[in-house]
Amino acid sequence: MLGTQLAVLRDGAPTGLTDALDLVAGLDGALVRGFARVGEDDAAALAALAGALAPTPLGDRVADAAGTVTAGSVAEEHLVALAGARSALLGAAHDALLGQLDSALGRARAPWASGPTEPSAAAPPPLAVVRAWLHELAVTGWRGVDHEIVAAAAAPVEAALAEPGLRRLAVLLDGFAAELRACAPVATMAHPPARRWADLWARGMLLAQDAAAVAAPPAVEEVSGRLLVLGVDVHEHDTAVQAQVHGILEPADGAAPRLVRVAVGAVKVDTIVGPALWRLLDAHPVLLTALAERRGLTVTGLPLCGGDLLWHDDRARLAEAADPFATARVLLPTAVAAASAPLDRHPAGIAEPVLLEGYAVRDDEGALTVELDGHPLAVAVDRLPSCAPVTPELVAASSACLGLLRWDDGRWLLQPLAVQATVKRKPVVAHTGDWARGITDPKVAKADAKAGDAVAVLRERAGRLLRR
Repeated sequence: MLGTQLAVLRDGAPTGLTDALDLVAGLDGALVRGFARVGEDDAAALAALAGALAPTPLGDRVADAAGTVTAGSVAEEHLVALAGARSALLGAAHDALLGQLDSALGRARAPWASGPTEPSAAAPPPLAVVRAWLHELAVTGWRGVDHEIVAAAAAPVEAALAEPGLRRLAVLLDGFAAELRACAPVATMAHPPARRWADLWARGMLLAQDAAAVAAPPAVEEVSGRLLVLGVDVHEHDTAVQAQVHGILEPADGAAPRLVRVAVGAVKVDTIVGPALWRLLDAHPVLLTALAERRGLTVTGLPLCGGDLLWHDDRARLAEAADPFATARVLLPTAVAAASAPLDRHPAGIAEPVLLEGYAVRDDEGALTVELDGHPLAVAVDRLPSCAPVTPELVAASSACLGLLRWDDGRWLLQPLAVQATVKRKPVVAHTGDWARGITDPKVAKADAKAGDAVAVLRERAGRLLRR
């Protein structure tokens, strides 16, 4: 990535972006206070939302929802319309920002394709229970959330977990409830995370609709070829962990290389942190070995949905060593990216692999900024995982970085996945997946061994309970 490309991203926001985000913020503020009693400011925000969506296919439903909620009647269909309007605005913002990024990078992007429509099926019964809890949250508002409301989440989470097709919704609800529980009573919080909680609520409302459960699936194709890893982004929550591997697939049929992702995850408890997180993913030894040893993979018959490879460890085998930096230099400029799924279109979901070289790093009391040809780009230091050797100190000493370009809080950010640095006059290369098969830093390994293997202890205790 060049400084001129950075300049294109920073020169100006897409037209209408600020207005769209202001409309979303108005609805988010109403959710903080709840729809039980809509005040003047919230009524104005709902009216503005309805006015902005008026020319769209959602216009009539959103106008009806805004008027009815303002009048004091909050039915499920009204909340769905508001959640849909919010998601549509953020989806449009996502598309505008991604278009700006693709233009700056010269990156080609394949269109989204849905699969064939399947015969109608009955929606799973747990969805009604989920919708009822989300309805109660919206009426009460974040300020009214207490331990009783949070405790009521147990039933919908348990019901959703029992349905394999609702696992995505169940994990979302479980994490959402855990955040609310940690903050309850929310009335005592000075600044609730209004945007984040509204994101989770709206996504939950849409995923919990009967139509979403029986909708046509996205198009899926089986692919084979060589998968070259660029880096891994570790998503950690108190109740779950996911390793999202970004890479480039060279199809066996000789087609153009494609940017793809592989995600593997596991449920967890909040006491499992740091390098121990990798042990939760030990059901995928081939993938973890490829990360730790920086090797390519030969994959056969893996399902590909959009840009996401659905991982099967038994359909992959380790190939020769493949330097991610070399892969990025050679293949990243011509790799074709995939469009995001409709429900994943959100500015926070933008995570595009890039390679930056020859930059300088400015450290302003821990806030890092890389400068390339005089153009600055903030570093998302808070996204560095605790289970990897990539640290803020290494980033500050680096001159090359493989990372993800993200958009947050009105600006573009760089999230490092791997860095090349000079430490004490010696070259150092560190990747976020280096410890996937065990800690390679002797000091960290010694401290980890001293702390004990929390995963092994918890698994042993769980096994003992199951044997009773």
